[in-house]
Amino acid sequence: MARFTPDNVELALEIIDRYPVRKSALIPLLHLAQEQDGYVAEDAMAHIAELVGVTPAEVLGTASFYEMFKLHPVGRYVINICTNISCQLLGGEDLLHHAEQTLGVKAGSTTPDGLFTIEDVECIAACTEAPCLQVNYRYRHRITAEEFDQLIEDLRAGRLTDEVPAHGVLARVRQRLVPTSRAGAVAPDDGREPVWMAPPTVPEPAPEAPSGPSAGSV
Repeated sequence: MARFTPDNVELALEIIDRYPVRKSALIPLLHLAQEQDGYVAEDAMAHIAELVGVTPAEVLGTASFYEMFKLHPVGRYVINICTNISCQLLGGEDLLHHAEQTLGVKAGSTTPDGLFTIEDVECIAACTEAPCLQVNYRYRHRITAEEFDQLIEDLRAGRLTDEVPAHGVLARVRQRLVPTSRAGAVAPDDGREPVWMAPPTVPEPAPEAPSGPSAGSV
């Protein structure tokens, strides 16, 4: 797996065209690669490098910086279970151990059927809702062991397909911008001032009223 498909090449070029510097499109292109394959494949990184004019090592450097990008195949559903302090105090570690027993794999592993990957993660910014987890980055709050088992059953049965798409899909509605809707950004070395940096137009001050007694006064 896999360079971009022809349809995704077209979409990638549209994304690149939004930016004044081609390599500024690296992160959205990495998301596109992950949406296509479920993870960021080496061939996809090489293809991105060709499209934006950088080396594959630069693409890898960006992809490896962010935990959300997976550089190896993962399950259709990536389950992040928080064990940081708030979740830990309210049962996060117990929930993780229960998940490992339910799915038969340790944290960091994928089930043999390729459906589930479990990850033990740091704070996911829902401390008031502990213990919490994410499924493909969609939150589940105050999860009990019974609720976890029901979640797995629902995912296996396909009852949550509309709510939780396959790993890599961030949104169901694709943003499409026509040229007239773009911000008019220009490259730093273009010489033109970006529209959004132009100083506001200041209206001419109104003429001052004449001083002294008003007309007709005695």
